[in-house]
Amino acid sequence: MNAMTQSSDYGEVLESGAVRFTRLLPGPAERIWAYLTQSELRATWLAAGPMDLRIGGAVELEFWNGKLGAEPETPPADYAKYEGSKLLGHITRLEPPHLLAFTWGEDGSGCKASDAYSEVTFELLPEGEKIRLVLTHRRLAGRDAMLSVSGGWHTHLDTLVERAHGRVPESFWRRYLPLNQHYDKLLP
Repeated sequence: MNAMTQSSDYGEVLESGAVRFTRLLPGPAERIWAYLTQSELRATWLAAGPMDLRIGGAVELEFWNGKLGAEPETPPADYAKYEGSKLLGHITRLEPPHLLAFTWGEDGSGCKASDAYSEVTFELLPEGEKIRLVLTHRRLAGRDAMLSVSGGWHTHLDTLVERAHGRVPESFWRRYLPLNQHYDKLLP
């Protein structure tokens, strides 16, 4: 294992094509589970969209990162085309309220088992009255894909921390851009 930095908030490269993030959140697990699985809560930190909570169930995430902070913001020009974009997947593992995994970035063809897309796993582990969220993103196709998700997950998880504590997060893009530059220097 190769930690990207000394900070526990930064992702950790597990192997080629895999990165892991952890965050400590206020419990109980069912509350954080709702932030992962309910569209209206997920929309406050990641993306809205339906999630059919069964193995093989469809996942659709619609991203509006410019709406995640205290005030709406226009995305930087390089990212404007992704505002309102949809990401498709299917649930691969499901153990409520402790484990959720789904494919990330399917092409919409309906194919459910392919090496062409990656997989995201959320684990919720109790630590006293808190919950340790462990997010692992595997099967990333090279450094560019790892860079793309690392800054994004870091920023989205920071947003989740703020929301779970009842606070309004600062601008998504103001946080994301320096983090993405930092990951560009850190990733092997």
